[in-house]
Amino acid sequence: MATITVYSSKGGVGKTSLSVNLAWASATLSSRRTLLWDLDGQGAASFILAPDRKIGKKASEVIERDVAPEKLIVKTAIPQLDLLPADESLRTLDLLFAELGAKKRLQKIAGELAGLYDRIIVDCPPGLGITADQIIQGSSLIVLPMIPSALSMRTGEELRQHLNERRKAGPPILPVFNLVDRRRLSHRQALDTAPDTPVVPMASAMEQMAERHAPVGAYAPKSAPAKAIAELWTGIERRLAAG
Repeated sequence: MATITVYSSKGGVGKTSLSVNLAWASATLSSRRTLLWDLDGQGAASFILAPDRKIGKKASEVIERDVAPEKLIVKTAIPQLDLLPADESLRTLDLLFAELGAKKRLQKIAGELAGLYDRIIVDCPPGLGITADQIIQGSSLIVLPMIPSALSMRTGEELRQHLNERRKAGPPILPVFNLVDRRRLSHRQALDTAPDTPVVPMASAMEQMAERHAPVGAYAPKSAPAKAIAELWTGIERRLAAG
């Protein structure tokens, strides 16, 4: 089992859309038993994949270990893709972890799910605090979405510096240019500085995910974003296989 975390310290970089689409690729293109673990208190990924789910126990109760994660996991419309949903109770995750004092809580929960899933995709909330440290510690790979701009591209260096300050090498980091608009000069210039970085383009098809409650590959498989996601996922699988 591998845990792939989609993380950025900054918001507005398309983190949730990338998480949902990678989870779809894992389940559909690789036929992996896949869990999308939504840890963002906004619950956008949960809204896309399971808008009609019945809300009972709070998502924070899984973190507190009062409820087994299997009790909250829901099926999605996509074969082999399940969802561990988020809700408002996760908006104060940093505070919750500080109160619990459990440094490997998320890693242990993921370990318990290893027998059920081949891939766990984590939609991580923005920020660089206790929650991020917990998630990073238990990840096999960090996918770092970036808007092609100087400010957004600093996030990769910030993350590496953060890990170095804690004297932890951490998992490998895979930067991804996301929401790319090649009509913009700044985007083209940023892409030229890192030609080997994967690119996921901005397109109207991506903007329809919330309305269609589905990943782009499910309703626009021939679109440029769907093809880019498929290529990105292939690269991720190769990295995981190579160790």
